Amino acid sequence: MAPENLKLPLSVVSNGDVMRIRREINQLDEYISQMALRKPGTPPKHLPRLSTSLNDFAEINKLNFLNNTDRSSALKFFQNLLDKGPIVHISFASEPSESFIRKITAWFRDNTTPLVMINIGLEPSIAAGCTLRTENHFHDFSLREHFKEQRSLLLNGIREPAVPKHE
Repeated sequence: MAPENLKLPLSVVSNGDVMRIRREINQLDEYISQMALRKPGTPPKHLPRLSTSLNDFAEINKLNFLNNTDRSSALKFFQNLLDKGPIVHISFASEPSESFIRKITAWFRDNTTPLVMINIGLEPSIAAGCTLRTENHFHDFSLREHFKEQRSLLLNGIREPAVPKHE
């Protein structure tokens, strides 16, 4: 399959995942090259174990990593993704769950581009919500920012406490 037609599974989220998978494919490639050079009659070593993410990638793209062409296409795809792929950086106050990360990844891939990578970070100072950054945009959806925007309302509420109405 041509590298430009390959798809990312939801188990591949960040460019760190992409680098890890690319390293796995390179290790598999090296193993297969060494097996071709070994003496006939010597028992082969066990194939390197593939991660769930790499298995998911192979499955949705119908790739056979024992095939040189499929490995080469996958390597080109991942290198191109690292070089030119869109990245969204999202920071939360605490570590989000795996299921939440998958939901966010699915939403971005459905609503932007199927090749977007999501880098998750932690920023405890935002209290709640998140900040989102792309190559040329920054959005602050944090509670901290909401309080900044509502500061005058908060200060007025502190200066002039609401007087309960008596009937």
